[in-house]
Amino acid sequence: MGVKGFVEGGIASIIAGCSTHPLDLIKVRMQLQGENAPKPNPVQVLRPALAFGQTGSATSIHVAGQTAVPQARVGLVSVGVRLVQQEGVKALFSGVSATVLRQTLYSTTRMGLYDILKNKWTDREAGGTMPLARKIEAGLIAGGVGAAIGNPADVAMVRMQADGRLPAAQRRNYKSVVDAITRMAKQEGVTSLWRGSSLTVNRAMLVTASQLASYDQFKEMILEKGVMKDGLGTHVTASFAAGFVAAVASNPVDVIKTRVMNMKVEAGKEPSYAGALDCAMKTIRAEGPMALYKGFIPTISRQGPFTVVLFVTLEQVRKVLKDF
Repeated sequence: MGVKGFVEGGIASIIAGCSTHPLDLIKVRMQLQGENAPKPNPVQVLRPALAFGQTGSATSIHVAGQTAVPQARVGLVSVGVRLVQQEGVKALFSGVSATVLRQTLYSTTRMGLYDILKNKWTDREAGGTMPLARKIEAGLIAGGVGAAIGNPADVAMVRMQADGRLPAAQRRNYKSVVDAITRMAKQEGVTSLWRGSSLTVNRAMLVTASQLASYDQFKEMILEKGVMKDGLGTHVTASFAAGFVAAVASNPVDVIKTRVMNMKVEAGKEPSYAGALDCAMKTIRAEGPMALYKGFIPTISRQGPFTVVLFVTLEQVRKVLKDF
């Protein structure tokens, strides 16, 4: 039973990860917007707006006030269009090999472990249900263990997805996830493969607890109240609701994780961030508190479909493998 849970979860996770990879890539690009941007010169940002009269004489010139030059905000569609224009359609799948490895290591572990804990902690005498608190606990444990195992692939995926936004001379140009992990270990040390691991673990615990626990909870509520029967409609509804909960809970940690993993560490130079807290404080000071929700639209745009594909596929895989 335990092994089957890992297989079922792994198959569903890989399919979901690959099918929503372009949205995940756009999310990463949006989360890195504004990072390391030069601080504007006050003279340039607040410049006098001069109004000239028809005669153009000195007496007709007056200061109309200080006009702020707003920074352009680039949205989901704009980032996607620009990415395709500058790097080609193929760029939407940059780092997909890392996604496959990440889902194989991280999601297979968390899904299988959650399934084991769920079966162990389910109260058979109480109708085969598990309290929400227990579901959350199982999700926290499963997510944490899975993230620790899959962190190297996560770092490689973030870097491969972010590479195209760098000037050509600064790009890492990893050929594959294996090349990325090998070069990181050689150039930056083996410990670099677990850079941001505390953030990865925290994010995974939040995502798994909110995603898997809320899916089971929403599904049980829908079936208990007789809103729908156990079928595709129930699975889609419960999984989309679970995706929204997971996106809201995990986005701030996800932004910090992306930035810490993507930073360049060069010998003799001070790294951009001393750690997760330093990254969070610098981000908030430079870009405001809402910077922690950068990429939220693509996050929910990706987390929703990902969760739907994940659980709908999982339910179908379970039907296929039920006799094994």
